[in-house]
Amino acid sequence: MRGKGIRLGTERTRALLDVLGSPDDKLKIIHVAGTNGKGSVCEYLTQILIAAGKKVGTYTTPEVFCFEEQFRINGKYSAALTEKYISAVQIVADKMDDKPTAYERQTAAAFLMFSEEGCEYAVIECCMGGLLDTTNAVNKKLVAVITSISLEHTAWLGNTITEICRHKAGIIKNCLAIVSACVQGEARDYFAALGCTFAGDDLQVISSGTEGTHFLCGGHKYFTKMVGEKQPYNAAAAIAAARVIGIDEGAIERGVSNAQLAGRVQIIARGNKTYILDGAHNPESFIPLCGAIKKFFAGRSCAAIFGCLGDKDIKSDLKALKSAFGSITAVFPPSYRAMDASQILENCREVYPAAILKESVAEALRYTDADVVAVCGSFTLLKEAKQWIDREQ
Repeated sequence: MRGKGIRLGTERTRALLDVLGSPDDKLKIIHVAGTNGKGSVCEYLTQILIAAGKKVGTYTTPEVFCFEEQFRINGKYSAALTEKYISAVQIVADKMDDKPTAYERQTAAAFLMFSEEGCEYAVIECCMGGLLDTTNAVNKKLVAVITSISLEHTAWLGNTITEICRHKAGIIKNCLAIVSACVQGEARDYFAALGCTFAGDDLQVISSGTEGTHFLCGGHKYFTKMVGEKQPYNAAAAIAAARVIGIDEGAIERGVSNAQLAGRVQIIARGNKTYILDGAHNPESFIPLCGAIKKFFAGRSCAAIFGCLGDKDIKSDLKALKSAFGSITAVFPPSYRAMDASQILENCREVYPAAILKESVAEALRYTDADVVAVCGSFTLLKEAKQWIDREQ
């Protein structure tokens, strides 16, 4: 399957891994797919494994603040180490008749890096779907985790929930499967028929605030610093996966409390202003952001800086934002996949008649005078936002 800049399928990656000596076979792989929450579940699992004294490699996409952050060993990344393995894989890929894409080369480089650097575990995030995602080229895995299901990337994955489920379920290959309790309705029925274990059905939130959430799950009490109403469920999926592979409860509790991931309802206070960086980019993912605004910032003026990619459901995204934000400024994301700027502005004005377009995130941040400002709609906006906040405030 092909699209602009996208070529789905596992064959080239598998061939590349085989030439590299099948480094994936030397790793205990935990594979994470889903519409939203994948990065958070990967972070919880990474921190749990670190707390248990395991050496773990983590491969996540897309990049948010820098390219190298996608390749981490025990939660840390190294530009020099990443470049070493990217270059090694490039040399091999150049000799192949069917040239792998950049994403395929990067995925192979992640497995090679983790294997060569002595990692026992690898926590791997799907980029798109699952069945045909390049990360699914591995021969075997320990656990598959499904975080949530909603319509996304319909040009590639299908126009129905069942079709989306088929792609996500494609990562379940002769391994245990954990599905978040966030998956409901026909999607839950689909995974139940596959015999999957659901995580978080018994979850109970004790208290929540801008500093995090205390919750009960499986008879134990946990705390997560990560803000958003879905985070306890993301943690529950990671907890269930950790339990089935034999991680002790103490390490699970420490790992959940240590987990912290930038760009997911990330709250930054600067004097009298509050900034929120959030990669929300589909209607379901705006629920935690808008929920946090309503719960924690009621009575304060709240504005959104918004831009999106061309394949997104912009009308539904803006409808969700309208429930929590009084004003909006449109921006053009720095991506070849970005929606046309005039189209972003036109859609914004259908919901916010006074919406304006700014040439950059930095300009939009300078212009916006609300008490609480959220940058959202695409992960590609967050790097510039964080740089401006750190520099100007």
